[in-house]
Amino acid sequence: MASYYSATGAIFLLFIFFLSSSMAALVKEQPLVLKYHRGPLLKGTITVNLIWYGKLTPIQRSIIIDYLQSINSVKSPVPSVSIWWKTTEKYKGGALGSSNLVVGKQILDENYSLGKSLKNSHIIFLAAKGGHLSGSVNVVLTAKDVFVDGFCMNRCGGHGSTRGPTRFAYAWVGNSETQCPGYCAWPFHQPVYGPQTPPLVAPNGDVGVDGMVINLATVLAGTVTNPFNNGYFQGPPTAPLEAVTACTGVFGSGAYPGYAGNVLTDKTTGASYNAHGVNGRKYLLPAMWDPQTSKCSTLV
Repeated sequence: MASYYSATGAIFLLFIFFLSSSMAALVKEQPLVLKYHRGPLLKGTITVNLIWYGKLTPIQRSIIIDYLQSINSVKSPVPSVSIWWKTTEKYKGGALGSSNLVVGKQILDENYSLGKSLKNSHIIFLAAKGGHLSGSVNVVLTAKDVFVDGFCMNRCGGHGSTRGPTRFAYAWVGNSETQCPGYCAWPFHQPVYGPQTPPLVAPNGDVGVDGMVINLATVLAGTVTNPFNNGYFQGPPTAPLEAVTACTGVFGSGAYPGYAGNVLTDKTTGASYNAHGVNGRKYLLPAMWDPQTSKCSTLV
């Protein structure tokens, strides 16, 4: 059975996380530590195969593809997506070096071949269309009118792996624009729980897809640092805190419940961002746990 992990976007969990942290600080603040469970990590060149399920426009797809291509781009102005991703290099796991992502196959399933209500088994079936090659991750991206088990209830995406001779890593992220933007596209929409602060302006003008980028960043970081459920994580394997989910709701320095932190603002559009990408793109990326400092690292 595939293991499946929750992604970021749970504002309620964010509130509880900060509340627990604040209470702990009254006693003695303990450093956050993700334990390494001595399993393999994904290193070197990793092919990301994309399975687009449902109707996502060419512009929406380009926002996500540009994000993926930004991971290895050293030409983007700082702070950049590639600098954000370099934190994953600090997760050693028995193999030094970076995890370089390249876009591989793109499979379009715009006719909803499995319907508009998917189970986890459907996600794995769709992910398998990307192939079973080692050193690859098959990512299923579902449109705003596709319902997935647990989506908007306790997760905004996830990642896992299959077992057996054709084992492969996979991930899934959904577009929450019409189903739960306050849960999975925060801070671009007012949160479902917690302080009701004004939302930030999405950097690419699409609340749902800019939210997908946040959650895609989350699950990909979790995939390379904990691909087979024996890498870096804290807590039970069935509900682990991973590289980014350990820092849920933090996007800039000074973050607290209902406030994403100090981020940059585009002077022309008023959009909020903290990372530059290729083709002039700007993105808002979540904080990632740094194993060298045992703290959540932000770009700004």
